[in-house]
Amino acid sequence: MSALTNGYSLAALISLGLLTGCASTQPVPYTGVTSSSQMKPDTQDESGHIAFSYNTPVDWNKYSRAIVDPVVIYQGSDAQFDDVSPEQKQQLAAHMQQVFGKSVAERFPLTNAITPGTLRIRLTLTGAETSTPFVGTFTRFDLMGGPYNIVQSIRGKQGSFTGSVSYAVEIYDAPTNQLLKSYISRQYPNSLNIGATFGALSAAETGLEKGADQLQEQLK
Repeated sequence: MSALTNGYSLAALISLGLLTGCASTQPVPYTGVTSSSQMKPDTQDESGHIAFSYNTPVDWNKYSRAIVDPVVIYQGSDAQFDDVSPEQKQQLAAHMQQVFGKSVAERFPLTNAITPGTLRIRLTLTGAETSTPFVGTFTRFDLMGGPYNIVQSIRGKQGSFTGSVSYAVEIYDAPTNQLLKSYISRQYPNSLNIGATFGALSAAETGLEKGADQLQEQLK
């Protein structure tokens, strides 16, 4: 096959991806998440990343410490892991535990003791998409993908051939087990983040880092 034909084939592949909007799976109210029945579609989140949420009025200053439970990898039939291997799920769960734990610790000291004034935070990894090697990076520079990704960056939307991650956060009063807040979120890198296009999981891991920052904001 000639170089010219190869070029046309790549262009056709990219065009197909862009014309279909680089369709990505949107989160659902995962039935296996404990608080899913209490969540409603979130119409207030300006970031566009929180799909469903449950909220009660909370004075976070009443709390002085937090427990972060081990990340659970969602096993329900409505999970959204697109071509993600069990090993990759474990890698993402470990990264989520690290970055979310660090983010929470910047707001509340972490503890394992259930005492008054303690939050319990449950994290569930519910889905992920891997990035497409080479093509994701290439489309940041070519004449078709470059403008598309610039527009996506301005809109705060997902870039072409780039992965993402979906997860649930549930926040409880630890002593009473009262649900204070929960939400389902989907995160991905800025569409012009070149570094997040290298490696199948780099975009999902970057999404988790953004999600950790988002959680810290939720606790203010």
